[in-house]
Amino acid sequence: MDYDPESGHRAAGHPAHEKDVTAIVSDDTSGQSVPGERGSGLLFRLRQMEAQMDRKLGIESEAINRKQEEDKKPVPWIEQLTMALLWASGTMNTSCFATGFLGAEFGLSLKQAILVTIFASILGGAVTGYCATFGAATGLRQISVSRYSFGWWPNKLIALLNSIQQMGWAAVSCITGGLALTAVSDGHVSLILGIVILAVVALAISFIGLNAILIYERYAWIIFFVIFMIIFGETGRFADNTSPPTATGATLSGAILSLLAIVYGSSASWCTMVSDYYVHYPANVSRVKVFLMTSLGIAIPTSIGMVAGCVVASALNTKPEWSDAYDQGLGYLIQTMLYPRGFAKFLLTLLVLSGINTNVISIYSAAISFQQLSRPFAQIPRFIWTIFCFLCILALALGGREQLNAYLQNFLSLLGYWCTSYAVILFQEHYIFRKGNFNNYDLDGWNDPERLPLGIGASVAFGLGIVSWVMGMDETWYIGPLAKTIGDYGGDVANEFTFVVTALTYVPARYLELKFFGR
Repeated sequence: MDYDPESGHRAAGHPAHEKDVTAIVSDDTSGQSVPGERGSGLLFRLRQMEAQMDRKLGIESEAINRKQEEDKKPVPWIEQLTMALLWASGTMNTSCFATGFLGAEFGLSLKQAILVTIFASILGGAVTGYCATFGAATGLRQISVSRYSFGWWPNKLIALLNSIQQMGWAAVSCITGGLALTAVSDGHVSLILGIVILAVVALAISFIGLNAILIYERYAWIIFFVIFMIIFGETGRFADNTSPPTATGATLSGAILSLLAIVYGSSASWCTMVSDYYVHYPANVSRVKVFLMTSLGIAIPTSIGMVAGCVVASALNTKPEWSDAYDQGLGYLIQTMLYPRGFAKFLLTLLVLSGINTNVISIYSAAISFQQLSRPFAQIPRFIWTIFCFLCILALALGGREQLNAYLQNFLSLLGYWCTSYAVILFQEHYIFRKGNFNNYDLDGWNDPERLPLGIGASVAFGLGIVSWVMGMDETWYIGPLAKTIGDYGGDVANEFTFVVTALTYVPARYLELKFFGR
C-alpha cells in the first residue's frame, strides 16, 4: 500500500517509530530502528546517550527518519508563521548587509544596485520556496527528498555539497559577527575570539534540535528588523542617489550579471535544506502557502539587509570617515555611522547575535546531510555530527577572516550554480515524471536503494550543469570563456547557462533511464 499524503496512511508492514534506547543500533531498509536488538561498543553507547538526551531534553535522536503523518501534531497558525519568520531571522543579518556593498564595488549606481538586489532576492527566494513544498507532503528532509531524482548513490554528492555549503555560509556569518564583536569591544575582543564565541553559541542551540531552533528563530528576527530600520533612518539622507555608475557599456552589464549571481546564490542556497524545517507540518498543508511564505520570508528580509548595505556603500565616497572605518572592518563602520556612540555600541552588540541565527540553521542541516552520506554515517549520532560541523565552520571562518568580500563574492556565486541545477531537476521530476502527484512517490522506500531511481538522468544533467558553471562563472580566481566575453572584467552567466542546459538534458536523460531500467 503506497503512502497517501492526503489521508496520512502508512504502507502496510512499515515498522513503527521506536524510542527504546537499546533499539537504535541497526539500519534496515526502511530507515527505522530494529526493536529489541542489543549492541555494544562506543557507537552503541553514543546512540544510547543521544536517545536518553532525547527523552530528557527533546534532542532529536532519529532526525533523518521520515516523519509519519500519524505522528504529526496539528500546527496552530502562529507556528505556521514560522515558515516565513524562520528565514527572516536567518537572513536579516550582518552578512546580507556586507553583501550589499558589492554593488558599489562593482561600479553600479545606487538605483541599479537596489534593483538588482531586490530582483535577485525574489528569484532566489522562489527557488527555495518551491523546494520547501516537499517537506510537509513527504515527511522527509530535503536531501532525502532528492533521492527520488538523484537516486541512492548520486545523491550522496548532493548531501556532501549541501554540508559544505551550509558550513561555508555559517563561516561567513561567523566572520561578519566576529567583526561586529571586535568593534563593539574597541578591539579588546579579537576577531578570532569573536568568531569562536558566535560559533559556540550557535552550536548550543542547534545541538538541541528542531524544536528549539523553530522557537528561537520565530522571534529573533524582530530585533534585527528594528535595527535595520534605524540604520535606514540614520544613514538614508547620506545616500548618493545622483552619481552615475562608474562602469559603463558591456562592463556595466557584466557587473550587473555578477551581482545578480551573488545575491541570487545567497537566497537560492537555502533550497537544499529548506524541507528540513517543514517535516512536522501536516501533509495537507497548502503548498501555495508554503511557497509564498517561504519565498517572501527569504526575499523580503534579505532585501532589507542588502539594500541597507547598498545605501551605506553609496555614501562612502562622500563620507570619508565612514570609508576609513570600513577599511578597519564592518563593525567599525556600523559604530561610526550610527549615533549617539553609546547607542551605536548597543545596536552593534545586538547585531552580533544575527550571525548566530544563520549558524543555528546551517549547523543543524549540515549535520543531517552528513548523516545521509552513508549508512554507517547515519548510525553516528546527530550531536556528534553537529560538533564536527562546528569545528569545520571554525576552520573555514578563521581561514577566511581577512578576506570577507572575496569570500562573499566567490562563495555565494558558487552556491547559486549547483542550487540551480538541483531545483530544476526536482521541478522536472515532480511535474513531468511524477505528474505533480505525491501518490506517485514510493515514500516508504525512501531509504531503500532498490526502490529508488538509479539517478542516471540526474547525474547526466547535473554533470553537464557543472560544465555550464565552468563556462559561465566569473570569480576572482577563474573567469569562464563565456563570462570573459562580457565587458572588461567579465559577467557571471553561469546560472542562466546552467538553467538552460540542465532543463534541456534532464528530461531526455531521465526518459531513457526509465525506458531501460524502469525506475
